[in-house]
Amino acid sequence: MATATQQIIKRIRAKRRGWVFAPKDFLDLGSRAIVDQALLRLTRQGSIRRLDRGVYDCPKQHAIRGKLSPDSKGLARVIASKAANKVIASGASAANTLGLSTQVPAKPTFVTNGPTRAKKVAGRTIVLKHAKVPVFDNVSDTANLTLQALAHLGKKNIDSLVLRRCANALTDRDVRNLVAHVDRTPSWMAEIILEIKKAKDGRIREKT
Repeated sequence: MATATQQIIKRIRAKRRGWVFAPKDFLDLGSRAIVDQALLRLTRQGSIRRLDRGVYDCPKQHAIRGKLSPDSKGLARVIASKAANKVIASGASAANTLGLSTQVPAKPTFVTNGPTRAKKVAGRTIVLKHAKVPVFDNVSDTANLTLQALAHLGKKNIDSLVLRRCANALTDRDVRNLVAHVDRTPSWMAEIILEIKKAKDGRIREKT
């Protein structure tokens, strides 16, 4: 138990304050019973905070306000992971993250490859909407963000600058994975993905 607790503490510290997590994030370190006991001990010690059943965080600290509210993205990830689903920022949030838009949503929104649902955690309601554009399990978050950002922008608003920025944000592996999934995306988006591949192959970079 002591060893498992020490390993859990080490992982939490490596992730740094603000990380939202669930017991399944530590199942490689011990059985579910051992992990649950370790998290209970750390909660009682005040090292971590229990937000809901099976949801914890290592809260960020503010000099005046004390413990800060948990990260919405982290909450969404844990909620989705309980059902073995994947979650990603949607629409304007995805475009802003990738530098494709300066629009900053007032409230973060998330999409998932699971069913639409809402859950209240730590005094806030996290809504996960079933994605209209696929969220793939076997591609990186950046690749999934790219798909959501493209869907938000729409075909008419995607120009050579957007293509270059997408190509620069994605790794070669990301592009290969997206190309492998073009048959599961809308036809217009499949064309855009192939254009991004061309930009990536030519190493076209945005001029500064």
